[in-house]
Amino acid sequence: MANMFPDSFEGQESRILRDLNEPLVDHAEGQLFLNDAFKIIMEEVLCKGTDIKQKVCEWKEPEELSLLLDLELRATGEPRERLLQRVKDVAKYSIKTSHPRFFNQLFAGVDYHALAGRFLTEALNTNLFTYEVAPVFVLMENEVLRGMRQLVGWTEGDGIFCPGGSVSNMYAMNLARYQLLPDVKRQGLFGLPRLNVFTSSESHYSVKKAAAFLGIGTDNVIFVKVDDGGRMDPVDLDEKIKLAKSQGAVPFLVSCTCGTTVRGAFDPLDLIADVCEKHKLWMHVDAAWGGSVLFSKQHAHLMKGVNRANSVAWNPHKMLATGLQCSALLLQDTMNLLRNCHSANATYLFQQDKFYDVKFDVGDKSVQCSRKVDCLKFWLMWKAVGSNGFADRVDKAFSHAGYLVDQMKKREGFCLLQEPEFVNICFWFIPPSLRGKEGNADYQDRLAKVAPVIKERMMKQGTMMVGYQPLGNKVNFFRLVVFSPVLSQKDMDFVIDEIERLGNDL
Repeated sequence: MANMFPDSFEGQESRILRDLNEPLVDHAEGQLFLNDAFKIIMEEVLCKGTDIKQKVCEWKEPEELSLLLDLELRATGEPRERLLQRVKDVAKYSIKTSHPRFFNQLFAGVDYHALAGRFLTEALNTNLFTYEVAPVFVLMENEVLRGMRQLVGWTEGDGIFCPGGSVSNMYAMNLARYQLLPDVKRQGLFGLPRLNVFTSSESHYSVKKAAAFLGIGTDNVIFVKVDDGGRMDPVDLDEKIKLAKSQGAVPFLVSCTCGTTVRGAFDPLDLIADVCEKHKLWMHVDAAWGGSVLFSKQHAHLMKGVNRANSVAWNPHKMLATGLQCSALLLQDTMNLLRNCHSANATYLFQQDKFYDVKFDVGDKSVQCSRKVDCLKFWLMWKAVGSNGFADRVDKAFSHAGYLVDQMKKREGFCLLQEPEFVNICFWFIPPSLRGKEGNADYQDRLAKVAPVIKERMMKQGTMMVGYQPLGNKVNFFRLVVFSPVLSQKDMDFVIDEIERLGNDL
């Protein structure tokens, strides 16, 4: 059999012994590489990647892209210049999510204060579980969470940063179950009653995933009707809870949404809170997308009643462009429910006889052991622009959305799904060949094909990115989200002109 190693075992052993007094990392060479890599990042990602004269994406099919990147990993390393080319290639062929014409997802744009915090987080490379290894960030996270809770309307409470809003929603479901049935932590699912979760038919799919992951079961997620705007119907919620009880199930959680993924709808929280209090259910608010309206005096009314919730999920990495990822779960609880539910009391980490106050060892609040620092970028950004600066960003996003809607109403071929409640603008583009033919039998089928073709063209030409989807009995329509801090009115005008250009011949 061929030798897998370049040297004999004895040769390697002697070489290792000789090198024990020398570090494996050459700091001077490493810092030189890092400096040059940063120059590429600045040029390719932060300069070209935010320039409207440059493409949003350099589209390649998977096979071609794999060859261009030369992804294979080998036994020997590559020289510095080759590695720098790798950095440049990765930047070149990645989607420029900070580009003004990137409207595809609920994250976009760049904030340079937050980005500095992200760089610093990576350089410090610590784990947010004990005060001894992350003293700065334990205190910082507590303060950021306190500031977010104040906006919700709570003077006290708890919370934690999670790896995404889906995990925040899962935590909330787990906490609600634990509060109702604390023995589940020790005894598991055996002997539990059939539990029911209630959420709107347009809520985020993470509610179903959480139910599956926690052993509650997706069949026990009961979907509540929504009104014409996509908001949960409190009357139907109450009826479905009563029906579940009559069938022997145990309702325990209502998951509301503030800023649904597609339509950007805000559920009527006060009315839902009345139902939750009537039936003694945990009320969770998934405000991952819409939570940032709380900074705005003009738009915070959309979340009226949020202070009555037991828990709130909120992602600053969405509307505030803090950078992925930055997701908080906020709790009104002051009785250590989060720690009691998730703790395992590992004695090699959470010794109770430490020389400092062990209440600052926050790791047992999380189901993770390793937990990334996600508070620094938000804290630094908040310090830089203040709460008033965040309010201005939210208000400007609404202004941009309003301007775009007004322009669409004036332009033939653009048909709004509805008047937007938030900054999600949902619309069809109807090409000239379909106008006036709404009564034809094949109209809906033909209209459904328009958005996918326009999307393919914009991606392959690299001019912009906008998402599309069907919803219920509504065929494919565009969903354009307007919130990036790098946007201008010119970008709004470009959207309309470009979609028209890409789709007029269909």
